[in-house]
Amino acid sequence: MEPVSTRRDGGIYEVTLDRPKANAIDLATSRLLGEAWAAFRDDPDLRVGIMRTAGEKFYSAGFDLKAAAAGDAVDGDYGVGGFGGLQELPGLDKPVIAAVEGMAVGGGFELALSCDLIYAVADVRFGLPEINAGTLADAATIKLPKRMPYHVAMELLLTGRWMEADEAHRWGLVNQVLPDAEAMYARVWEVARLLESGPPLVFAAIKETARAAEGADFQSTLDRVTRRELPTVDALYGSEDNQEGFRAFAEKRPPVWKGR
Repeated sequence: MEPVSTRRDGGIYEVTLDRPKANAIDLATSRLLGEAWAAFRDDPDLRVGIMRTAGEKFYSAGFDLKAAAAGDAVDGDYGVGGFGGLQELPGLDKPVIAAVEGMAVGGGFELALSCDLIYAVADVRFGLPEINAGTLADAATIKLPKRMPYHVAMELLLTGRWMEADEAHRWGLVNQVLPDAEAMYARVWEVARLLESGPPLVFAAIKETARAAEGADFQSTLDRVTRRELPTVDALYGSEDNQEGFRAFAEKRPPVWKGR
């Protein structure tokens, strides 16, 4: 059985990681995830992605330490998208939702952080225990201090303590906590349907602009937007959808997005 499977429902694309017992990710599995997400990125008919895993106990235990002990290098070939297929995938300008059930540990936590929206079951726990394995939670060390209070982020990184789903929601890392898996997946698909009906060119421009802003000051990023220097912004401002949005507003009707 393949550890990575995909399914599509209209414009929604669901990727499932199923690698018992803990959905740990070795180099080969990471490359499969990268191929799956690159296929989503490159298909114009797909609008929104869902990153889920199989099983109830673990969302993902992150990097497979047993595989590492057997020779998988920490700095090895993770594939086109970097670790987990999402972390470094270039040009991914479509929204991706993390549907988190079970513990998200180390790279599993980072996999969720690579998504744009995160929904979690109430008993989910997040943790970064890399310090106990003598290694660096690299992506989390870069991302967490920007997404939550610095001192809380550093506590998680330096101590490796667990963070419950409610606490993650309180710090804004999780969009919503649901009572059980059924409710969580129902909410994820409700949001996915909403995004599927949305303007894909605007979503692309939002994602590229947000990425560009991460390493730059406000004014320089805004100047790049107003000068149409970002490819997705340029495509949006010259598109049929841009005019359709204006017309629909003026005519008091729902817009019909074509993605062009």
